[in-house]
Amino acid sequence: MAHWFHRNPLKATAPVSFNFYGVAGSPSANKICNDLRTNRARLLEMFTDVTCNPEIMKNATDAYFSLLQGFITALDGTTQENKMRFIQNFRWTDTLQGNTPSAQQDAVFELVSMAFNVALWYTKFASRLAGKENVTEAEAKDVHRSLKVAAGIFKTLKEVHIPRLITPAEKGRDLEPRAMDAYIIQCQAEAQEVTIARAIELKHNATLIAALAFETANFYQKADHTLNTLEPECSGKWRKYFELKQHFYMAYAYCYNGQTLLASDKCGEAIRSLQEAEKCYSRAEALCKEYRQTKGPGSTAKPSEQLFFLKLGGLIKNTLEKCQRENGFIYFHKVPAEAPDLELKASYGLAEPIAFELPPLSEQCTPEVYATFDLTKGAKNDKAKPKEAEVKPVKEPDLKPQKDTGCVIS
Repeated sequence: MAHWFHRNPLKATAPVSFNFYGVAGSPSANKICNDLRTNRARLLEMFTDVTCNPEIMKNATDAYFSLLQGFITALDGTTQENKMRFIQNFRWTDTLQGNTPSAQQDAVFELVSMAFNVALWYTKFASRLAGKENVTEAEAKDVHRSLKVAAGIFKTLKEVHIPRLITPAEKGRDLEPRAMDAYIIQCQAEAQEVTIARAIELKHNATLIAALAFETANFYQKADHTLNTLEPECSGKWRKYFELKQHFYMAYAYCYNGQTLLASDKCGEAIRSLQEAEKCYSRAEALCKEYRQTKGPGSTAKPSEQLFFLKLGGLIKNTLEKCQRENGFIYFHKVPAEAPDLELKASYGLAEPIAFELPPLSEQCTPEVYATFDLTKGAKNDKAKPKEAEVKPVKEPDLKPQKDTGCVIS
């Protein structure tokens, strides 16, 4: 199911050499610097390598972060800041702000920016896997897990690591609370979409499907509201995606709620619920067009072209016609003027973020080696500093659409 999920672009960054001439005062210290440069470059390559999988990504991430922590964690037995934390300048773009980078001379800024990209990679991996022609059960689990892993990374960054920054994130940048919350909620909502598709495929109880769809619609509404104070030119397209998904899953909730009401011999209420499903579905169709026409960062999803989307329209129509026939022959119930309140709470299937933990500190980063870094012996001639490298946008691989079988996550 290619083009079902909206994806913002990866963050871009300037190359970092970690060449601390004079400061790294031992072969072991120099090796740490060389390995940081090599592992950083390799991790950046993995973001655009279509053969990369979660295992490869985790290994590449751990290799870099285990060394980078040697510039963040105090290694001299004190509670003071690591003396190496502020030695290197890092420059990163933002997913919503084009190619203008932010810069901070802080290893924590590098940690959160790189980890943010790792989380984005997991969402893009999930999207690519869900876009395959025939998704197996194992692949569906990988999609589901990848989205929860991404949610866990975003959540841990927001709660644990971003507050450690000396310079707070500017408004509209990736690391500020509104953007972080939107990413967390989006990942959870999309993981629940996997659960809903699975529940429909296995013909689970209509009440459970309605409740899951209702909770997912609420997630998308919350994500949309989270961004309502951001500038429309950078968040408008993203918000349209949230809005169309909210109405789509409200249509699902009302549709399956109607099936539940019919099974309980409440035919009039069932008809009204399905009429509301029709309204939500029509609004979702209109929002799909608005979303495609809205300019902004990120890849354009095409949900209205997917069988998963189209099947719901047919299901609502057929179920409503059935209810109307039954009401004309058997029940003769009055159809309420107001749509039923959906007081639905899902007991199962809600997606919780998978906790993100940094890898252990590299064995290379010992107090003895740390002591050989001498900040008093850094380059004294400012003219000798190299010119800052340009931050080039990340060229991401194209997501080629495959034949849509309608089995998103069967």
